[in-house]
Amino acid sequence: MTRDDRFYAFIVARTSRSRAHIRRICVHKRWLKASAIGLFVVMCGLMYGFYGLTQQAEHLRIEHENQRLRAENDKQRQELQNLNNRVDAVEDTSRKLVEASGVENQTPQSRGQGGPARPVDSAAALAALDAKTAKVERQLRIYEGFLRKHGGATPSIWPVYGKLESGVGGRRNPFGGRGFEYHEGQDIDAVYGTPVQVAAGGKVTIAGWLRGYGKVVYVDHGNGLSTRYGHLSEIDVTVGQTVTQGQRIGLVGSTGRSTGPHLHYEVRINNQPVDPKPYLPGAANQ
Repeated sequence: MTRDDRFYAFIVARTSRSRAHIRRICVHKRWLKASAIGLFVVMCGLMYGFYGLTQQAEHLRIEHENQRLRAENDKQRQELQNLNNRVDAVEDTSRKLVEASGVENQTPQSRGQGGPARPVDSAAALAALDAKTAKVERQLRIYEGFLRKHGGATPSIWPVYGKLESGVGGRRNPFGGRGFEYHEGQDIDAVYGTPVQVAAGGKVTIAGWLRGYGKVVYVDHGNGLSTRYGHLSEIDVTVGQTVTQGQRIGLVGSTGRSTGPHLHYEVRINNQPVDPKPYLPGAANQ
């Protein structure tokens, strides 16, 4: 009997009570190898499918988590918007009440006040804040001198012409409250709709509605120097726009926290508010 290396032989023996059965099965090596390769391919496919299912499950889990976070963010954004709306409504109601009452304890020429302000608990705390601000302002004036010496763009014209009302520093609540507050800008009384011009050349960084300011424009003049123009009735510039000194950026209004038409004007050095009067030619005489 010759040996045939092309086949594998499998002998299967089965016995019963009366007789034994022996069966010989021959399988060609080629088919056995093909079967092994096929089985390997099937196993790989199953493993890849299982991996794909786990990845899909992980993707669905992440997507579900992202949807939950988006829903939570939308809810918080809506709550914040509702809060802002309530604050804006309070500001608008306060302004209307002041206008309706005629601001009995003020003259008609001094009605244009308001703007964002920091509440202060007592007159002593207000005095301490004024002293601290004066010290910071002296240091900032040194920096301002450096800017002027090196040709930096500094505010040197009036954004609008009018009577100077509340300036930088402590004051009583202009809406008739008993508390004190710290005002960070200079209020300039002006007729509603008066054109507002930028006090120095620069780039617009904010042009829109902000709490307290109402419609406001921020202008960056470079080297840490910036100005702000609040309570506008109309904004004529856009964010990113380059403006030149004297260019119209909006109109005087009474939006935001305001008792009447006026301009809230701020000058800031390194984002610290300083007294704008030195930047208004002839303001010291008022």
